[in-house]
Amino acid sequence: MSARALPLADVTVLALEQFGAGPFGSLHLADLGARVIKIEDPGSGGDVGRSTVPYAADGDSPFFQSFNRNKLSVGLDLSSSAGRAVFEDLVAHADVVYSNLRGDVPEKLRIRYVDLAEVNPKIVCCSLSGFGMTGSRRAQPGYDYLMQGLTGWQAVTGQPDGPPTKSGLSMVDFSGGVVAALSVLAGVHAARRDGVGMDCDIALFDVALSMLNYMASWNLNHGFEPQRRADSAHQTIVPFQNFQTADSWIVVACPKEKFWQRLCIALGEPAWAEDPVFGSFAARREHEEEVLAALRIKFGKQSTAAWLELLVPQGIPVAPINSIPEALNDAAVEERSLVVSVDHPKLGTVRTVATGARVGEPRDRHEPGPALGADTDEVLRTLAGYSDAQIDAVHATDALG
Repeated sequence: MSARALPLADVTVLALEQFGAGPFGSLHLADLGARVIKIEDPGSGGDVGRSTVPYAADGDSPFFQSFNRNKLSVGLDLSSSAGRAVFEDLVAHADVVYSNLRGDVPEKLRIRYVDLAEVNPKIVCCSLSGFGMTGSRRAQPGYDYLMQGLTGWQAVTGQPDGPPTKSGLSMVDFSGGVVAALSVLAGVHAARRDGVGMDCDIALFDVALSMLNYMASWNLNHGFEPQRRADSAHQTIVPFQNFQTADSWIVVACPKEKFWQRLCIALGEPAWAEDPVFGSFAARREHEEEVLAALRIKFGKQSTAAWLELLVPQGIPVAPINSIPEALNDAAVEERSLVVSVDHPKLGTVRTVATGARVGEPRDRHEPGPALGADTDEVLRTLAGYSDAQIDAVHATDALG
């Protein structure tokens, strides 16, 4: 009995992508079995992630490998008529044209649905850009850090007496990639159902602003303006923040009253659960300084390990504030198979972090991110149906850069 195919084994994606946001989204698709084919311009060195420092060498890097495992690479110059012809032959047999370029570029490259519908009426054209393909900012470059400033994220991150602060991770890029991948799947589903493709117009600005979510609702409906909070505290729930212990830091959260009641008992203060100052969400928020002062004294008396040993068995939401190396060595990393190892022809064994998507049985083998143009002939043969003679003819033109 043959192994069951991966969930997206029947989906083919042509990806005009580079750096982080786009490749992160298509990485989820590739890990789930989609045939993700990177269309890279050999004249520019392909995906800029190949040369992203540190540790970059010979057209590859750990950065590139982190975003591009299980993908293929076709070297193709879309600015040449011969390259465009080859590209359209691939589009005719693909499900998706996926890009993360500036918002005005899909029109210039003619990779929107209106440009490709005659080639393939069912094609789904997904653009992930800074500001989308419409609006006054469509031609502006957009990057994660800019969006974190523009959409208010930095205004609520960091200490109250410190400067506006970005997240330590590229959360807008990563979230944008996931939203783009979700949009692609919805688009493919609809195209197969209706026989007609479409555009997916995803903007990092839109994604970042949408993630304001309840904070935006508070402001839009009640004028509440969220602020930076000491020790990474929640805007309204007390306690839900970092606390310094005798030797490091922990984060403790009580988003339900039952957690607060358990915490009071664990701290040896069961009366706090009924105290008019400590006993309810509203009271703790009103008397926040008094509540937090008492908690800081308590948590400062023991080590982080001691608090974890005490609080975890009680079902209280608590965690240490780990460094990156500590996080990667957490027991759950091995238990959940969260580090992927691949054999790379130049770099040896490359270890990267798995995506969070879990759909059916996991794949039993991962392939390294491809060398620039490494799969050109194979893709032309197996996807577009080119003969050896046709492939030789393509090599004789400027199609491949």
